[in-house]
Amino acid sequence: MCGILGVVAMGPVNQLLYDGLLVLQHRGQDAAGIVTAEGNAFHMHKGSGLVRDVFRTRDMRNLMGTVGIGHCRYPTAGSANNPAESQPFYVNSPFGIVLGHNGNLTNAEQLKRDLFREDLRHVNTNSDSEVLLNVLAHELQANARGFQLDPETIFAAVKGVHRRCRGAYAVVASIAGVGMLAFRDPFGIRPLVIGESQTENGTEFLVASESVALDALGYKLVRDVAPGEAILVDFEGRFHSRQCAEHPSLNPCIFEYVYLARPDSVIDGISVYETRLRMGQSLAGKIRRDHPGLQIDVVIPIPDSSRPAAMELAHELGVSYREGFIKNRYIGRTFIMPGHAVRRKSVRQKLNAIAMEFKGKNVLLVDDSIVRGTTSREIVQMARESGANRVFFASASPPVRFPNVYGIDMPTARELIANNRTDDEIAAEIGADCLIYQDLDALIDGVRSVNPAVKNFETSCFSGEYVTGDVTPEYLAGVEAERNDDTLSRKLSSSVTQLDLNLVEAG
Repeated sequence: MCGILGVVAMGPVNQLLYDGLLVLQHRGQDAAGIVTAEGNAFHMHKGSGLVRDVFRTRDMRNLMGTVGIGHCRYPTAGSANNPAESQPFYVNSPFGIVLGHNGNLTNAEQLKRDLFREDLRHVNTNSDSEVLLNVLAHELQANARGFQLDPETIFAAVKGVHRRCRGAYAVVASIAGVGMLAFRDPFGIRPLVIGESQTENGTEFLVASESVALDALGYKLVRDVAPGEAILVDFEGRFHSRQCAEHPSLNPCIFEYVYLARPDSVIDGISVYETRLRMGQSLAGKIRRDHPGLQIDVVIPIPDSSRPAAMELAHELGVSYREGFIKNRYIGRTFIMPGHAVRRKSVRQKLNAIAMEFKGKNVLLVDDSIVRGTTSREIVQMARESGANRVFFASASPPVRFPNVYGIDMPTARELIANNRTDDEIAAEIGADCLIYQDLDALIDGVRSVNPAVKNFETSCFSGEYVTGDVTPEYLAGVEAERNDDTLSRKLSSSVTQLDLNLVEAG
C-alpha cells in the first residue's frame, strides 16, 4: 500500500503536500516524494525513508508551483530499499507527466513486454507504477491530435489505461502545462477521495488516499472518486470528471477498514472507526454464542488499530478494558520483515508489557488480524511471562489464508499461519488457550451496515476470491516466488551490498 496526494491551489503547494504526506505516513514508510508544477516545468525531490527525513528546507524551497503531487511508498512490487523506485515517476515524451500510484497491477509483466515490443517504450525499474505511467503516456499520445491536450483527450487516454491495466490502482498525476489528473481502477479497490477549499482567489482541490489528509489540511470532503472515474483539475482550477470504465463496480478492500486506514478516515462513505466498533460487537456476540464458559477478567488490545474493537468488545461483555502493552512507534511493521528471527526480535522491540495488568488474570488479547503469527506468538508469550493465568486471543478479522495481490505486501500462502490449519491448530501454534476469529460474513455485514449503499468488498486474503477475475494459479505461484522469505532476504542482502559499494565509491 502507499499514500498518494495531489493538489491544485491558489498559492504554493509545497508545504501542503509535505503536511499531507505526514498525515498519510502510516500508508508507507519506505520512501517519499513530492513533485510540483510551475507552468511547464516540474520540480522534484524524493528519496528513501520517512517524510521527515527525506525533505530538508533547501528541498522545500526548490519545490515551487501551485500544482503538485506527493507519494509515500510501501513496496508491494519491485525492490524494497531501492531509491530508484521512489515515487512519483516522471516521463517526458510525448508530454511531461509525473505519476504516483497506490495499488498493484496484476498484469505488469505482460504490459512491460507490450510497452517494449509494441509501444517502443522502455521501463527502467521493476516498479509496476512506472509501467502504469508509460501506459498512460502512450495512451495520451495515441489519442492526442498533434501535441494539444484537452479534457476529452485525457479521458480517452484513461479509458485506454482501464482497457489495458488489470489489478488495483488509485492514481494521481500531473501533466505539464495542463494540471492534475486522478483516477481509480474500475473495481474501486484502493481508496481515493476529493476535497475542496474555498478561498478568496477561488476554489482549491485536493485528492488523497484518505479523508484524514483533507481534515488536517483544512479541506472539506466532497466525495470519493468513483470506480473507473477520472477527474482533471487544470491550472485555472476548472474541475472536470468523467466515467472512463465500461463496467465499473465498487469493491473496496475490506482490509482498509480492518487495519490499513487511520480510524479517523472515511472511505467510500464508511467511517473506519465505526467499522472497528462493529467488529468488536460481532466478536462479543461470537464469544457469547460459541464460548459461553470463557472466564475473561480483562480485555487488552494489541496497539494501535485493534483498540476500538477491543473497547467495544469489553463493553459488550461487561469486562474491564485495560492497556497492557506500550508501543515503540519507531519499529517497522513486522509482518513484512524478511526472516523469522528478525520479525521475532522486532516484536520484542516494538511492544513492552505492563506486568500489573496481566498478573494472575485470565486475559483476552485482541488484535486486528493474524498474518504470519510471529507477532501473536510473541505477544502471548509476553503475557504469560507477565504472570497471566490464562491467555485467550481474538482477531477482529477472519483467518488470513491467501496472499493479497492488490497492493498489500502480505506473505505467500505457505507462510500464512492460517493456511491449512484449523483454529485449534493455530491456537496451539501461537500458544493461546483459546482463539476466536471474526466470521467473514459478520465482518462484511458490520462494514456494510455503516453504509448500506456499498454492496461488495474485496476480501481475497480471507476468501481467496479475486474480484478482478484475472488472478490465476500461475500468477499466485509467481507471487509466491517473489515474496517468500528467501527472496526477500536476498533482496535485502543485495540492497545492503549495493549501499556498501556506494559508500566506498563516495569515500
